[in-house]
Amino acid sequence: MEKNQLNVEYVVVHSLYYCCVFLLEIDLKLSKYILLLIVVIAGMASAQDRLTEHTYSLAKDAPMGKGKLADVAWLVGSWQGTAFGSQFEEVWNPASAGSMMGMWKLYDSEKGVNFYELLLLKEQSEGLVLLVKHFSADFVAWEDKADFVTFRLVKVEENAVHFSGLSFYKSEPDKIDGYIVMTQKDGSKTEHKIAYERVK
Repeated sequence: MEKNQLNVEYVVVHSLYYCCVFLLEIDLKLSKYILLLIVVIAGMASAQDRLTEHTYSLAKDAPMGKGKLADVAWLVGSWQGTAFGSQFEEVWNPASAGSMMGMWKLYDSEKGVNFYELLLLKEQSEGLVLLVKHFSADFVAWEDKADFVTFRLVKVEENAVHFSGLSFYKSEPDKIDGYIVMTQKDGSKTEHKIAYERVK
């Protein structure tokens, strides 16, 4: 009887031991996953730093934020407003074939046109990107023939889209507050507001 009792105790003790070891291994694995998650989140946070009050920056070697043209469908339409002390007109066509085309004109009612822009929003495998090409009032391209300015997507929110150095906030159904960051000659960065109102 005592021998059988000892055998039972032996089995119970060893069973508890292996259960503890198993649980410890699970805890270690969970700890590793939690640590990995913390590292990933920290990396994302550092890659998506706040640039100015309303904009973000994306590190050159960081992956772009995930987004679709459907996320920015509220940009579609005709807009007008003020920017850089002048007036502007902007038009976005609906998405088709994986891209959205837009046009911008900055002008002064007395001095005439300051410059034009052709805008292209494209879905790429790595994310959403905004390409911009500038033209003078005489429609001479600022950039070289094959060049353009690239704004890489940082993140999409319910009523906002953030590219590196450029953000759009839908404040009302027919109003958008845009913010762009300009680099000055001394290397400092300044934020400029672009106030949109939908043309009805």
